[in-house]
Amino acid sequence: MNPSPFTPHSSPHSYSSPLTALLPLTPHGDKDMSVKINGFDENNQRVSTQQLLQQIYCALDAGKTEFEVLSSGHHNIGGPLWTEDGTPLKFRVKNPGQRVGSFGLEGTEIIVEGSAPADAGWLNAGAELTILGDGGDTTAHCAAAGKIYVAGRVGTRSGSLMKHDPAYDAPEFWVLKRTGSFCFEFMGGGIAVICGIDCADETSILGDRACAGMVGGTIYVRGPVDGLSEDVWLLDLDDFDRDFLGKGIPSFLDKIERKELLTQLTDFSGWQKIVAKSYAERRVHSRISMREFRTQKWVEGGIFGDIIKDDYLDVRGLVNTADGRLKIPHWQDKRFGAPCQVACPSNIPTQDRINLLRQGKHEAALQLVLKYSPFPASVCGEVCPNPCMDACSRQYVDKSVSMASLGRLSRDIPAPAIAPETGKKIAVIGGGPGGLSAAWQARLAGHTVTVYEADIEVGGKLRQVIPTDRLPENSLQTEIKRIKDLGIQINANTPVDKNLFEQIRSEQDAVIIASGAHNAVVIPFPGHELMVKGLDFLKKVNAGKRPKIGKRVVVIGAGNAGMDVCLGAYAMGAEKVICIDVQRPAAFQKEIDHVKALGGEVRWPVFTEKITPEGLVTKDGELIDADDVIISIGERPDLSYVPREWLTDRGMMDVDACGQVIKAPGIFAIGDTTNPGLLTHAIGQGQEAIGYINDLFNGKEVLPQIKPEMINQSCLSKELFKPRNRGKLCVTDGKDETLRCISCGTCRDCGMCLEACPEGAIQRIDKEDGSFEYLSDDHDCIGCSICAGICPCGVWAMEQIV
Repeated sequence: MNPSPFTPHSSPHSYSSPLTALLPLTPHGDKDMSVKINGFDENNQRVSTQQLLQQIYCALDAGKTEFEVLSSGHHNIGGPLWTEDGTPLKFRVKNPGQRVGSFGLEGTEIIVEGSAPADAGWLNAGAELTILGDGGDTTAHCAAAGKIYVAGRVGTRSGSLMKHDPAYDAPEFWVLKRTGSFCFEFMGGGIAVICGIDCADETSILGDRACAGMVGGTIYVRGPVDGLSEDVWLLDLDDFDRDFLGKGIPSFLDKIERKELLTQLTDFSGWQKIVAKSYAERRVHSRISMREFRTQKWVEGGIFGDIIKDDYLDVRGLVNTADGRLKIPHWQDKRFGAPCQVACPSNIPTQDRINLLRQGKHEAALQLVLKYSPFPASVCGEVCPNPCMDACSRQYVDKSVSMASLGRLSRDIPAPAIAPETGKKIAVIGGGPGGLSAAWQARLAGHTVTVYEADIEVGGKLRQVIPTDRLPENSLQTEIKRIKDLGIQINANTPVDKNLFEQIRSEQDAVIIASGAHNAVVIPFPGHELMVKGLDFLKKVNAGKRPKIGKRVVVIGAGNAGMDVCLGAYAMGAEKVICIDVQRPAAFQKEIDHVKALGGEVRWPVFTEKITPEGLVTKDGELIDADDVIISIGERPDLSYVPREWLTDRGMMDVDACGQVIKAPGIFAIGDTTNPGLLTHAIGQGQEAIGYINDLFNGKEVLPQIKPEMINQSCLSKELFKPRNRGKLCVTDGKDETLRCISCGTCRDCGMCLEACPEGAIQRIDKEDGSFEYLSDDHDCIGCSICAGICPCGVWAMEQIV
């Protein structure tokens, strides 16, 4: 049976074909390895695609490896073929039909003299395909490996569904001019380079609606780009990008015989790159989820559904003890985590801190937080969005416990004692909140620590961009001094490049990459070059450089950073600031109120159409007058000092669940180098990274830290707490919160269960280490559940007996 056009074929092959007699092969040249394949018979009539492919198969059986193919729209030339001994195959094709090079395998080179129709390089699996003309629609569609070079333009949906198996080199797709519309739909990996030659007058070299559904890969573009999907970012190049293009462009131009364009294409000022947004960046919350509604709002099963769950299948006497009980109480101190602790990215157990305050152990309580974060006052007390407060159970009584006032209590507390010296050396690259958190934890563990900071002083964005209106300078300086006083070596004014990084790796026992994200994201609106980057603006403001700003300012992005930009604009002399966003502002309400108090406006949803010298034009056609437009929607990291293979397709550090670089054991990455997040995320990751490094030093297996399961609100007896008047409640001293904290999941030793048990079955036991526990005597307990019902903290739980 003869193979179909899609049947992979190798030589030697056991079938026979009458076509060897019908269409004799014609060796030519000095070498016997080449052969001409003719798409026409002796009567100059076109043969079928099947017959032409049979000629190729027969020639391959005869040991031929170089094919000169005169085609007439024949499909599937060039793949999937191979030789048993690995000898490369080379095809030179004229007038091919669809799918030239489809399923092409490694070791196959295909050169098309002129243009190629649709599906060229479809599902390329390793071949090198060069088209010395234009490519049709869906060129490089589903390409998974190999390289495709096009000397002209390509059609609609080219590059769609490109993918990358990490076990192999990423596929590459090079186009000299431009693509058609809908290109790179659902791209999952690989690299594309669109050079934009002869396209200066085009609206967009990627056509319309490019990159819809893109989730991975990198696209380098030179020239105008418009109509991009909201699934991607358009970014400036970094050193890695320039290095890749600098090496790849000469090879590409050599393949397509256009070397005269080298100088023009290696001017990188006109290049940009497109990368996919992360899942978190694409996901937008506009309303409470069904799960949140069900677990936080709805009472399952009716009016008593949150108190008792019973199947009523096992019927016993009305009052029983021991094995006759329907339910057995268990004192589960710390079995579940408090909502504040589980929600806190820095893992701070606030319920333990308040319990210590309640016991009068003030110094121990205020020092406890320093075991988790070196910035309780600056971050927890001033700039953190306090997700702990968003989760706090007290909000269902009156208002959440004031974590900010608690944090400020620890500003002047001395550092905990340092463990004995270990002799291990750890380097931290980046002196921002995450890097300093890692350095702090490492020094407390007894390691020698060196911090490398590119700026003149450590502190990162805490010092560089957050206005003193939000973060008092004396608070930050006090906490930075406490860090320095531990004996940490800080090398400020020391940017880390490739050479220094290699030196650091060779000299240290472990390295933590915490250099943050300082490359501002810019959306490619028409006129985007007129915008000011918010991060750069804030850095100049905080450095005292007083950047020049107009009287009328529009700020794009209504997060906390956007509010900081608004404050900075007013501080620099702006008279009217309007902040816009496409969704509900993510900034704290107090920050929004601060901006409004200065005369600012916050508008949403507002969608930007373009930027002009007169201001910002919305998609509704409204012109918002502005002397300056500042964009503040996020940043990306510059990681050009690490090997490129350590990075993901999005240019972030490629780490495992423990934050350890997948291709470099012993090196960890935290904060915005792995994923955009809050300052407190970076602080928590710095703390966790040192825990993992300690395990490495001690020869233990490194396993991800698992947060405790959050206690269910139904377990708490919140009705026992007297609500305070929300309008009058104002916390100025964090120590006063001892009366309001519910101590979720952690026993507050109130003794209410001891007093309320009708059978006197509960005892309080003091332990030798100073701790305590409560026990229920099975012989006296009747399983009435009063202990569970009266416990304000949800520590007592009833086990259903089957």
